[in-house]
Amino acid sequence: MDKIVIYGGKKLKGEVVISGSKNSTLPIMFAALLTDEPVTITNVPSLIDVDTTIAFLNFVGKKTVKEGSIVKIYSSCKYKHVAPYDLVRKMRASILVMGPLLARLSKVDVPLPGGCAIGARPVDIHLDAFKKLGVEILVESGYLKTFVKNELKGTTINFKFPSVGATENVLLATVLIKGKTTIVNAACEPEVEDLASVLNKMGAKVTGAGTNRIVIEGVDTLHGFSHEVIPDRIEAATYIIAAAITKGEVVLKKVISHHLKAVSDKLKKSGLCIKEREDTIFVKWVGNLKSQNISTGVYPGFPTDVQAQWMVLMCLLEGKSRVKEEVFENRFLHVAELKRLGANISMDGKFVNIEGVKKFSGAPVMISDLRAGAALVLAGLVADGKTTISRVYHLDRGYDMFESKLKKLGADIKRIHSL
Repeated sequence: MDKIVIYGGKKLKGEVVISGSKNSTLPIMFAALLTDEPVTITNVPSLIDVDTTIAFLNFVGKKTVKEGSIVKIYSSCKYKHVAPYDLVRKMRASILVMGPLLARLSKVDVPLPGGCAIGARPVDIHLDAFKKLGVEILVESGYLKTFVKNELKGTTINFKFPSVGATENVLLATVLIKGKTTIVNAACEPEVEDLASVLNKMGAKVTGAGTNRIVIEGVDTLHGFSHEVIPDRIEAATYIIAAAITKGEVVLKKVISHHLKAVSDKLKKSGLCIKEREDTIFVKWVGNLKSQNISTGVYPGFPTDVQAQWMVLMCLLEGKSRVKEEVFENRFLHVAELKRLGANISMDGKFVNIEGVKKFSGAPVMISDLRAGAALVLAGLVADGKTTISRVYHLDRGYDMFESKLKKLGADIKRIHSL
């Protein structure tokens, strides 16, 4: 398997263009199952999860082609209702096939999904919502076998937790069914808004996306669309923190600054110079930063997908700080690896207690999940000597040209390919 080798100590300086959002791209690609007309999606990042989604769509009956950052999707043949285990096990977002295929075929068999090892991440919120819409669900041999006996009908769905995936799945399922569906306690993330924008371009009637109450009025048919994916706010936050960690100066291009407010506000409070201008963010280290406590939460709270990167920065600041993880119950797998580099941190249930150290020392480390991988790369950028990172395929699921972008900013980083 490939490895990444970093020699730390270089300040990051220069410009970086932020790629399209992975977490927007995938549900938008699944939305193409709702129409037989051609679809064009631009600003698509080059990621393993995108490739997996393309393979998935092609398997169930689409013809999907990616050229650079453009994905084109066409109808090819009659849809299949059984999703392949070999693809589903690789990517948790594959559960989003349930919504559109239930809307189009009234049945779908999906293996329980895979993805990063950051907790149970149960699909019960999805399933409870589908049951309210009139879906029958059986679990057999590791498959979720779902079907509609009569017909799907709009209703009110009150989520016990504002799950992004469940909100998107219900959107995908209900735009083509009779009546009105109301999602209460819906996820408010920008990626949900982006999907709703696409669905409305297709002829759907979705209102309230971006708030905790979304209303869907069912329509009979949907047509094709062209859409540019929003910038990846998690990638952007990662580069902002990378600039802070390395005491650098970085300009981020093609961003939506208000999507990053929770992270930017905390970094500004710590003393980092951040200036936002339309689709550009200027980041500059101007002096020693002060440690800050954070608690992760659903949007617009501090994103759980930035928790690991944030932790690296806090480990290198003077004083004590605390991180509380409120979204996933097992998202501290990177703690042990950061300790290998010299971090002084301890876990206490949902909390990680941090006491700053003056430096990290390079060491071999291993990635457990996507964002933990980003954190280890950031740690390697400032560690004395050589840091070797293994299991880097996790990074390829969510960061477009990560090493190339960092190298352009001045990092001493390279990938070692192995057979």
